[in-house]
Amino acid sequence: MVTNQAAGQGNTTVPGAGSVLDPRMSLALNVHTCPGVYAVLLGAGISMASGIKTGWGIVQDLVSKVAVLHDPDTPDAGAGAAADPEGWWQEQFGEELGYSRLLAEAAPTSAARQGLLAGYFEPENVNDTGKEPTSAHRAIARLVKRGSIRVILTTNFDRLMERALEEVGISPQVVRDHQIDSMKPLVHSKVTIIKLHGDYADLEQRNTVDELEKYPKAQSALLERVLDEFGLIVCGWSADWDKALVTAVEGTRSRRYPMFWGQYGQMNEHARQLVAQHSAAVLDGMTADDLFTDLEHRVEALDRMTVAPVARDTAVAQLKRFLPDPVRRIEIRDLIEQSVSLIVSSAGQDRYPLTGNVFAQSIRRYRADCDTLLHLLANGVFHDDGTYNDLWQRVIERLNRLRHKNINGHTEELERLRHYPAVLAVFTMGIAAVVGQREEFLARLLTQPLWTPLFSNGERQVPAVYLNPRRIISGSINEVCSPGDGRTWFYPQSRWLREELREPFRVVEPDDEAFRAAFHRFEFLASLMSVDTEHVLASPWSGEFFDEDVWGYDQNGLASEIEREINDSWHLLLAGAFNHDAERAKKAFSELVDFRSRNHPW
Repeated sequence: MVTNQAAGQGNTTVPGAGSVLDPRMSLALNVHTCPGVYAVLLGAGISMASGIKTGWGIVQDLVSKVAVLHDPDTPDAGAGAAADPEGWWQEQFGEELGYSRLLAEAAPTSAARQGLLAGYFEPENVNDTGKEPTSAHRAIARLVKRGSIRVILTTNFDRLMERALEEVGISPQVVRDHQIDSMKPLVHSKVTIIKLHGDYADLEQRNTVDELEKYPKAQSALLERVLDEFGLIVCGWSADWDKALVTAVEGTRSRRYPMFWGQYGQMNEHARQLVAQHSAAVLDGMTADDLFTDLEHRVEALDRMTVAPVARDTAVAQLKRFLPDPVRRIEIRDLIEQSVSLIVSSAGQDRYPLTGNVFAQSIRRYRADCDTLLHLLANGVFHDDGTYNDLWQRVIERLNRLRHKNINGHTEELERLRHYPAVLAVFTMGIAAVVGQREEFLARLLTQPLWTPLFSNGERQVPAVYLNPRRIISGSINEVCSPGDGRTWFYPQSRWLREELREPFRVVEPDDEAFRAAFHRFEFLASLMSVDTEHVLASPWSGEFFDEDVWGYDQNGLASEIEREINDSWHLLLAGAFNHDAERAKKAFSELVDFRSRNHPW
């Protein structure tokens, strides 16, 4: 079996349509206008960038191993069998090669099959940076989270799509043919993944030509319904070998919603016929990553123009009014999302240059652009009872993307500063959680969402590591906030953030000393969670809480207070921090004490 290549941005065409509208624009407009009515059809091309083999690639590899075992003295036995697995199998064993039969012979039990196949689909160890969800998987997951996509059809055996959805807090309904009768209706599920050819852990996978000839009756009926009722975005699918799927798409009646077809490389005859039949808009020369990240970007751009900006105090008043009312959940989400979108839309290089002597200018502009959002977060997290924890975390997730692309010709200090809005947001939410006496939220705030730094070989970090303010605003910050007369602060980033964030908390915590105490406590707890990670860059968020008047001595002060709290019933442990392990938390405390003794300027 031959699959298409992974579905750089190139020409886009609409065969026979004569349209002057770029299909990328048309796709984004339709998805934005009709949230939840588009399904995606994903083929092998979307997963190839992750390093996972296609189903046929696994067959080739397994047959080549069988060939080596069958004839261990022939040097090229494996390569010869991999070139023509079906022919080799027929010649050696006198029967047709079947994927299910091959697995049953190689690994007779379910546990053995899972062990055999896991190496093809799961990272081998914590240092294995491959076999992770791609940018396309993650963009689709975020589109699902915002309600744009409800159904995912996939021919792939891997679980990358499921993992990408779980990363954004969504547990998908996953359906294979034997589960269709008991599935939740599509309209009642946040997202349904329909695995047309099975899962790698199943024995009944479909991979050979014969196995792909026809679908079971229940699966055919479900597929027909999806193709009839939903618009379709095709990506990474060649339409070359999956005869049953080709037949299903061919048999679809006149489409209620348009079809969009992402294509990279040469389009085969079957695909051209389907495109012509359904007047599909072809997005040609786009990788899967480019297609879905571009779609997400354009949909968010439409979000920004849909609602007029709301004045800061009005926005805060609306938020407080909406929070107790479960019917106003959409309004609350729109309010927060719009505030984030305004920051994202203003964060271009024209306003925030990445070269030159502009650190002071940029850090002040970021704070001004984030003002409404910070007020909303201070009040929202303080008054929330946990209902909107996923919304608060999505703020960090979106702000992280200000720094998700490499930009040529930049100063490292200014490039790191693109994470400053996320730092402001996480500090605001953390302080609000402390003031609101719901510190259990910190266990989630400082460990999700994960972020993959540039040039990191795919290694992902937690917020406690990548949003450490010492890493984001070190260096020139002392020049910005120094007291003058040649003096500098020991912890300039800590003092700067404390002063910059005081104003959004005026209503939430009007007492200056109480706010200061909450700020120091959050930095202390964030430092504990940072040093607890196993990441090589893990280090404290060292700040003014190290000073004697805050840290304390002789069983007085913040350090002793927190040390006494660390036990099996500590709210942070119960919420999942330190892996629920009090001894691990105590170890982190000891490491923080040791760090202070070695680094605090006495």
